[in-house]
Amino acid sequence: MKNEQKKTARLCGARGGKPPYSREHCLFLKKRRRESVLVQALRFGLLLVILGVWELVAQLRIVDPFIISSPSRICATIADLAANGTLFYHIGTTLWETLAGFAIAVVLGTLIALLLWWSERARRVLEPYIVVLNSLPKIALGPVIIVWFGTGSTAILFMTVLVGIIVAIMNMLGGFAATDPGKILLLRSMGASKFQILTKLVLPSSIPAFIGMLKICVGMAWIGSIMGEYISSNAGLGYLIVYGGQVFRLDLVMAATVILCVLAAGMYALVALAEKLLVKK
Repeated sequence: MKNEQKKTARLCGARGGKPPYSREHCLFLKKRRRESVLVQALRFGLLLVILGVWELVAQLRIVDPFIISSPSRICATIADLAANGTLFYHIGTTLWETLAGFAIAVVLGTLIALLLWWSERARRVLEPYIVVLNSLPKIALGPVIIVWFGTGSTAILFMTVLVGIIVAIMNMLGGFAATDPGKILLLRSMGASKFQILTKLVLPSSIPAFIGMLKICVGMAWIGSIMGEYISSNAGLGYLIVYGGQVFRLDLVMAATVILCVLAAGMYALVALAEKLLVKK
């Protein structure tokens, strides 16, 4: 019996003593860990294959590297930007605009959604306008934004907020509205006020919707900041992409795009970490 417990403890990773789970459950957990490691290895391997094929195609000139660039040329371009001291300046500019626009869009969007949930009449009046604003191509407002805010970072920040806030409102309003009506009716029958219903039921039950909204707004924030830099900027990763395209430096365009992918992935990973901490599955 003791030998069996020791085997089970080793499966569960326990250091001596009674194993926390049954042998079958420990085998299941071990299988899941192996599957997770395998998936991560396959992801990394696929990335290496893509980069290797890309580099090979460029080096053998199957496709002109001027058109598709190559991983080695991209790394060299990033190294050059770091060497002349402009890399982190452009990254910092875009990152600040993105994070500030993301935070403002999330906070304002959640508050507006909360007000619309609180007032059914306000929701019915304003919901069509929100839908119309969501369907409007934001890039069409670029000239108007430049006239309003000029060509500085304020215009880019406004574009970032504009792209993300409608998405935040609609997602959070849907999350608030999805609260179980039976539970709301139960709280009302017990004499709970609307504020108590909000704080005790609606907000806690909307945490998964809030995390989902954050995941969407991460992408929208990057879209908004880069879109704003496309319209008018003299710094940032969007500026590097536009400038690289104008002077036919595709290495610079691809380098800025790769950096954007890494930053966006890192920001998404932080939201995923918050989901693990806040959402109990």
